[in-house]
Amino acid sequence: MRPKAAETRRPIPIPPVHERGPISVSNQLVNVTLGVVRAENIVPTYSNAEFEQELDKVISVRAHGLTDEQDAVRRAARDMLRNGRYKPTGRGKPASEYLLRSAQTPETFPRINWPVDVCNFISLTGLLPVSIWDLDKAQCESFAFRLGRSDEEYIFNDAGQVISLTDLVVGCAIQDNPEGRPIVNPVKDCLATKTSEHTRRVGACVYAPNEFEHEQLALLCERFAAMLSRAGLKPDVAYVIASPGEEVQC
Repeated sequence: MRPKAAETRRPIPIPPVHERGPISVSNQLVNVTLGVVRAENIVPTYSNAEFEQELDKVISVRAHGLTDEQDAVRRAARDMLRNGRYKPTGRGKPASEYLLRSAQTPETFPRINWPVDVCNFISLTGLLPVSIWDLDKAQCESFAFRLGRSDEEYIFNDAGQVISLTDLVVGCAIQDNPEGRPIVNPVKDCLATKTSEHTRRVGACVYAPNEFEHEQLALLCERFAAMLSRAGLKPDVAYVIASPGEEVQC
């Protein structure tokens, strides 16, 4: 009997390891508490059967509707976006409500990549909008969350569609301009800093109304960070809560 020939396997490419350290986040909002998460050395193409089952489960649960208590969280999340001229109705509703609607048809619920899928899981679980961005594309380590100004807007998809940011809660990359460049919001994140298959470092933000329990928000962010850390060789994750008027390191 002839011995089997040894199998030839392609080497698995190892992504570079980044050692950037913490990011700084300033919460300049009045009625929003931020759950900030940072993850480094992740592999966005990672997949996990256990996570897929967890995601399918929460999609199935949300497809059956919300309890009165859960719907109160949904309404509070929408109300925290009522600032100045901004009205969170129609296409201006928080992204968490789009995910709830998508959960009604589980077979077409979007699967994007590891960090975004985890982001969507957390949003469906907590019933809160969540933003996630590529830290390297943002080209800075300092961020500020404030209300958008009347002349601010950005492109949010490949079709070139633009969202006006007037009085909308926005997260900004702070570079030379202390007011920052808007890159995320609770409705649509900016195309320029969205994650891709090349992403290795992400920042994320869970937007919560002030009445949302801080302990519950912290547990949600802890789970967020733990899930992100599954996808990496030397994952480095952290989370912190930023109350209104507070600047934190994450």
